[in-house]
Amino acid sequence: MKSNIVLIGFMGTGKSSIGRRLAAKLHKTFIDTDREIENVTGLSIDQLFNRFGETRFRSEEELIVKKVSERRDCIIATGGGVVLNPDNVACLRQNGTVICLTASPQVIHQRVGRRNRPLLKKDRSPERIEQMLRERDPFYRCADLTIDTTNFDPDDIIQKIMEFISGGAAVANTES
Repeated sequence: MKSNIVLIGFMGTGKSSIGRRLAAKLHKTFIDTDREIENVTGLSIDQLFNRFGETRFRSEEELIVKKVSERRDCIIATGGGVVLNPDNVACLRQNGTVICLTASPQVIHQRVGRRNRPLLKKDRSPERIEQMLRERDPFYRCADLTIDTTNFDPDDIIQKIMEFISGGAAVANTES
């Protein structure tokens, strides 16, 4: 049986905040792959992008994914682009149920606000976010469950995840 729950999805969809709360509720370890990359490199994600570029970041991300996917009883919140590498998805699926969190481009725009997001550095508009969402949509479809977080309370989202994990078939791929 798969013991990890892996949260994928675009930035600002709630992976880290939902992940922390879900981990506390299920008494599992919470892992944020971006924080793990920062711990290993000693650089913030923004600094890593600025100094070495996206290719280096993706390389670090792949190493972290391999490492954390071997752990058990974890809630893993991934970076938004982790699914762009099929090897990452394969690693995460070996011991994890993959759940994709989504939200509307307008809500993502509000949530990411002025926070430093390297891939939105030049254009933070809802239109740019919508374009990136369209580009990544085929990759996010690898999820076992998809939940739209646009209008949901975190407790509702956590409840849907828990129902799905415990076999509540009524929840499968609920984009509300």
